[in-house]
Amino acid sequence: MFTAKGDVKLPTEPVIDQPQDGGGSSILVVDDEEIMRSFLHDVLSGEGYQVEVAPTGEEAVERFKEKEYDLVITDIKMPGIDGMEVLQEAKRLHPMTEVVVMTGYASLESAVESMKKGAADYITKPFNIDQIRIVVAKTLERRKLRQKAEDEEFYKHLSRTDGLTNLYNHRFFHQLLESEISRAKRFKQSVCLLMLDIDNFKIYNDKNGHLAGDQALKQLAWILDKSVRSCDIVARYGGEEFVVIAPQTDLEGGEILATRLNRLVREAKFDGEGVLPQGRLTISIGVASFPDQAADERSLIEKADRALYQAKAQGRDKVCIYGEKDKEAKGSGN
Repeated sequence: MFTAKGDVKLPTEPVIDQPQDGGGSSILVVDDEEIMRSFLHDVLSGEGYQVEVAPTGEEAVERFKEKEYDLVITDIKMPGIDGMEVLQEAKRLHPMTEVVVMTGYASLESAVESMKKGAADYITKPFNIDQIRIVVAKTLERRKLRQKAEDEEFYKHLSRTDGLTNLYNHRFFHQLLESEISRAKRFKQSVCLLMLDIDNFKIYNDKNGHLAGDQALKQLAWILDKSVRSCDIVARYGGEEFVVIAPQTDLEGGEILATRLNRLVREAKFDGEGVLPQGRLTISIGVASFPDQAADERSLIEKADRALYQAKAQGRDKVCIYGEKDKEAKGSGN
């Protein structure tokens, strides 16, 4: 083992070789003493890691600007930029990079402080080769697990989200609606469903092009998402159709919400909307309620869709409530 910084002593007992399973993980060793850098380079390279060395904290920081490392091993006490600053810069530029600090027994307080600032672990001097191997392997394994967890969360988000509008997608909408209806049954509450469709969207697309159409969809999605309550759920149902799930909302509350959304979209400015028959982009909305008008998810969707069809049939830019055929549809400034 190492008896002091810069003083190398071979292990007194033979060290059993470990499998070389580093998997090519990239490691940067930062130390101002060449003998320390060389020793760690040789040990870790022998484990199958891709190892680079930097003699100063300044050089390490420059390396971070060009490359992300899986692991940085840095001495705490160095002239110029010390190990604490190396740690902070590594985490600032590359949050997923793990950092292990090296310190003597007399400086354990610094090691503890470094872990408060984001270091994954520390290695004490004099070195023990097995300790180095174990700390590095465990740290990199934790990094892989953390990366896997973040990747799984990312892909879960993708599976639930519409790529264009960043709203929930059609598939996840059905899961959310089923969940809200189950909750409403348990607590004897109401759930309103709003189905929205952009009026004459084919004309808008044909005249302005699909890129403009995509931009209009994104703008509408933003308006809807920012104009509902935090408990309401907005999703893209498909094409130019959107849905809003309004929990703990009766039919009257759903109508109020729909009327407000109809007005906000009508008052918004969309590029190229002058090509539309009314000279502006508008939406039609159908509203239905559970349990007053529907007993389950499928029935609620069907009835909101029928109300939407009614709003279209009455001239578009309307809000229609399922079953209220004789009531004048709201919208168009009404």
